[in-house]
Amino acid sequence: MRTVLFLCCFLFFFSCKKKSSQQMPSFLIGKWERLNEKKGKKTYEIWYNDYTGLGITLQNKDTVFKEVLSLLIINDTLTLKVEGVNHTPILFKITQQTDSSFLAENPTHDFPTKINYWLDKKQLKAKVSNNDFGIDFVFEKIINTH
Repeated sequence: MRTVLFLCCFLFFFSCKKKSSQQMPSFLIGKWERLNEKKGKKTYEIWYNDYTGLGITLQNKDTVFKEVLSLLIINDTLTLKVEGVNHTPILFKITQQTDSSFLAENPTHDFPTKINYWLDKKQLKAKVSNNDFGIDFVFEKIINTH
């Protein structure tokens, strides 16, 4: 009897556990090279299967910009974490999402307040912006990492 009661409680507990409804954006995975970069620079964004990534800009062979990116679920909310640009990591809450795009926002950050990623045919596009200014990125996949 005790075993049956334990089994029922166990099943009840796990059947009531709320699963995250967040879908991870698999369209990001791969190595991407920026097509609309300034002459003399090369920018890459690399996203791994665990939804961690690296953004890096090279001028000649010197690294002039580097950021560490990751997608996390925090309190059942998909969140983009950006590290390395500021002294502390910045979190952007995913506020809109489809199977080929997402919008991440942090209205308390000065720039950007919005980061938008979307797949357009075979190109990965991104825009970082606030109410006054925006920067567009156009990437082409160069190596498939999954």
